[in-house]
Amino acid sequence: MTTAETPGSRTVDMKLEIVVIPVSDVDRAKEFYAGLGWRLDADFASNDFRVIQFTPPGSGCSVIFGKNVTAASPGSAQGLYLIVSDIEAACKELRGRGVNVSDVFHPAGDVYTGPDEPYLFGRTRVGGPDPARGSYRSFASFSDPDGNGWLFQELTARLPGRVDVNETTFTSSTELAGALRRAETAHGEFEKGLGHRDEDWPNWYAEYMVQEQSGKPRPT
Repeated sequence: MTTAETPGSRTVDMKLEIVVIPVSDVDRAKEFYAGLGWRLDADFASNDFRVIQFTPPGSGCSVIFGKNVTAASPGSAQGLYLIVSDIEAACKELRGRGVNVSDVFHPAGDVYTGPDEPYLFGRTRVGGPDPARGSYRSFASFSDPDGNGWLFQELTARLPGRVDVNETTFTSSTELAGALRRAETAHGEFEKGLGHRDEDWPNWYAEYMVQEQSGKPRPT
């Protein structure tokens, strides 16, 4: 096994910073992504070159597009995932901005073939969110004017090992509020079992929210 393959041997952080989106009409694309409510970080032009950068709310990764920034065909970027903690709220917000977003859907069990556009769990979409509202299991899709395809994926609890518990953060007030609401619901069930008010509820909330995000067992 080489050094690069050895678990735990990381010496340099490698942070995904940019995804390039191929578009045919730069100004039209700029208007669309601004209309999503994304932050405009850059619009630089020089001679026969132009680059525009947008960042989705709460994201550490941005998208760029423009003139002479990629040789890829406009609309060829597909399966671009946007992680949200409340998929129905995310769809409602974009529809309120005039974006054509699909209905929420979930995978058809272990069926990976079907007539639908491919996504993480195959090609068969069943209407509505995942019945158990499991993390990673509910989706909705939309496209930009060139047909570049985006997917919302609802994620409230990551699989174990996906997050460094020493670096657990909430990237927006909306994300934090969602975590607090889920903690409140779970804590209500906890107090029912106690039979009285939990005076240590702040610590219970904090543990629940950190453990949920890091994929570790939550307090019960």
